[in-house]
Amino acid sequence: MLYFPYEVESVCETAGHQLPNGVTVVASGIIKGYQSPTGTIIVTEEKPQEAHVVQRVAIYARVSSPEHRPNLGRQMERLENYCAAKGYQIAAAVKEIASGVNDARPKFLALLRDPTITLIVVEHQDRATRFGFGYLETLLEMQGRRFEVVNLAENDREDLLADLVSMISSFCGNALRAAAREAQDGGHCQPVKG
Repeated sequence: MLYFPYEVESVCETAGHQLPNGVTVVASGIIKGYQSPTGTIIVTEEKPQEAHVVQRVAIYARVSSPEHRPNLGRQMERLENYCAAKGYQIAAAVKEIASGVNDARPKFLALLRDPTITLIVVEHQDRATRFGFGYLETLLEMQGRRFEVVNLAENDREDLLADLVSMISSFCGNALRAAAREAQDGGHCQPVKG
């Protein structure tokens, strides 16, 4: 007979059973085991193993503008080499040209929405997003998914400047549209017609 060093409570929890008490669980056959003459419950089955989750890996490369397109291919090559060295099978390879502060990147959003992708590998954290990376990590972890960042060092001063220009341009455009609406209204609020 085999004896395994697991407590009845631990085996029951892993198997998803409520534990009324060890004797009842063993006596009812939920867990294989017996009670020794001293009252100790001996479990004779292995603790159930957690299901092995097949990892589906996506690599994501991004540059801020078309001028940096040559770097997109180099990023992708470095990500492929990294995954090969780690033994990862790449299920999806995604390239995108968009600002890291743009939250409407269709290809990146498609990766985030795809529940079958369990690991998203990026070269630098800012390739995923300039701001709020921790929030994205937390949300993915809640789904049993995660990011893996190849290089944690900050980089690409030019990309950062391009993203900053993009943010300022967006802000200026919004301010100009608001000023134009106010000028059309003659500086006064108009009642809503309905």
